[in-house]
Amino acid sequence: MSGDRDVRRRRGSARALALSTAAAVLAVPTSGCVVVHGERAVLPAATRAEATAALERFTTAYNEADRAYDPSLDAPVTTGALADIDSARLRAGAARHPDGNPRHTPLELTDVRYTIPKKAGWPRWFVADALGDKGGDARWLLVFTRDGIDEAWEAAYLALVEPDSLPEVPTDEDGWAEAVPAESSEPTISPGELSEAYTGYLQEGGAGFADGPHTSAWRELREKRESRPGLARQYIDEPLDGGDYVPLAVRTKGGGALVFFATRHYEKQTAARGATVPTPNQDVLALTEGTIEGALTMEFVSNAVALIPPAGAAGEEVRVLGRVQGLTSARGE
Repeated sequence: MSGDRDVRRRRGSARALALSTAAAVLAVPTSGCVVVHGERAVLPAATRAEATAALERFTTAYNEADRAYDPSLDAPVTTGALADIDSARLRAGAARHPDGNPRHTPLELTDVRYTIPKKAGWPRWFVADALGDKGGDARWLLVFTRDGIDEAWEAAYLALVEPDSLPEVPTDEDGWAEAVPAESSEPTISPGELSEAYTGYLQEGGAGFADGPHTSAWRELREKRESRPGLARQYIDEPLDGGDYVPLAVRTKGGGALVFFATRHYEKQTAARGATVPTPNQDVLALTEGTIEGALTMEFVSNAVALIPPAGAAGEEVRVLGRVQGLTSARGE
């Protein structure tokens, strides 16, 4: 992986160590100033003003990075799966256009709605649901996280979802949503087990996931492409659910959970004797190490959002509502 990703991994490890040895303290304004322990108190993850500022900061940095094809410009506002995908995209773009993005158009997010859960402990997080000027009619769901009161908000997940597929998220009298713990048994699959369940489904098939473009249709496409004259393809899927990739879930109406989660995928193309691997596009070549002779292995990171039904919901299956995937590295052999 790139140096940027190594830095993020080290940063994630340092955060985990710090949080395991020290209690985070959060001050909240009420009628006075009250100091509480952030790891125990159930509090809104952010104020609405903080959420607005975080989204504005992200959008500004994202546009600057896209204009310059420079991943260092939005590295401070991204983490996890989104950081992996975006930094690779920018590095590939810079390899082709070292002077910047000749087709840059700024991202504009409008009609923004915030889902801010109340929860104890870190990370704290919230969802910004907006209409973007890219991606057609799909809603942009951006999940922001931070691991301590002194840290900046970073965007960890991005999913593009059709508006009519979004579930209702109930809130309390103050407008705060309810976070679902990773180990909760109330949904049919615990949020913390979703990444492993999804990659298992992609490998083996079976029940549990509703048909759709990110489930049955994706498996069918792979099966069609696995073996063609002169070229074989192998697929490996791995869960990605620790550190900066921890799944985050909010309760939906009826007791289910809307879960943001990440996965890692590999595709290896191997040419038959006397044949060659098809020449990949320029973006793939820009991220490829080694020489492509008889084989090419590509690594992808995917971040997705799924609706898990409540336990005991007869006949209901997990629905993957949206998924954004990007090539993060490749190796030729």
